[in-house]
Amino acid sequence: MELPRTTPDLVAEGAPRPAATTAPRPWRPQSSGLRWLMLAPALVVILATVIYPLVASFITSFRDWRLINSPTPGAFVGLENYTRALTDAGFLNSLGVSGLYTLISVTLTLVTGLGIALILAKPTPLNVFARTLLIFPFAVAPILKGYSWRFMLNPEYGVYAKMLGEVFPPLKGYVWLGHDFSALVAIAMSEIWGWAPLFALMFIGALGAIPAETTEAAKMDGATGVQIFRRITLPLLAPVLYIVALLKIISAFKMFDQVAIMTGGGPGDSTQTLYFFVYQVAFRNLDLGYASAVSYLLVAMMAVIATFYVRTLMRGD
Repeated sequence: MELPRTTPDLVAEGAPRPAATTAPRPWRPQSSGLRWLMLAPALVVILATVIYPLVASFITSFRDWRLINSPTPGAFVGLENYTRALTDAGFLNSLGVSGLYTLISVTLTLVTGLGIALILAKPTPLNVFARTLLIFPFAVAPILKGYSWRFMLNPEYGVYAKMLGEVFPPLKGYVWLGHDFSALVAIAMSEIWGWAPLFALMFIGALGAIPAETTEAAKMDGATGVQIFRRITLPLLAPVLYIVALLKIISAFKMFDQVAIMTGGGPGDSTQTLYFFVYQVAFRNLDLGYASAVSYLLVAMMAVIATFYVRTLMRGD
């Protein structure tokens, strides 16, 4: 009895092979001139909105230009605007305020975010639902956060002010935005409220990557929860903590919105951050030359921090 021939047999006898299906290749311009022509609109927008303002402000930083005296840039003064910043009490004060604010904001954000992550680490239905709510504070616009916190800290009708006054009677009627340190802490808390939940989500993901066998072995050896956190959890979270801290430092140094809305740099100049100081010099004092120089000093500071951040990401530490 003759068996039916298989497909390889038919192919061997010269049967036509099925046509191979190939995915269509994406169209690409062949000439370099056409490529540049297609990129031209985007390049023009970048040149007009990014490159030109950067170059113009850099040149302005070497000029003496006060709008109150002249609508056009004045004479070149070399590095005078830069050296002026090093002896300017207002700039040095804003540098100190930004440093203190960064310390408070970054520390409390990391501690709060890590605490939330440890509480919600177990994937229970309630914890999973709570995790979905964590992104909402970060999604709130900074301006809205500033107005909301200023309203809630009002000693007469603010919700937060009333609650703190009930829990701590000496704080009844306390004007949180009317005192130097408490005003800075209030601004920091408005940022912590938005950033800590986002960092908590990052920490939850990092905690999920820690092998369960490691903690189980530590428990069998008699380690307490505090010891497991200090000797196992925290060291394994160190790379994530480092990246998150650098990201928050960059954000903290750029603080402007809540300062402008909640305190206006006051009381006095106790909450005048670096970016708010540049705003004051440029748009209230109308000293564009000096404001440009201070801006580039800020760019240099941000470049240093951003370099550490990018190198950390590239290394994957």
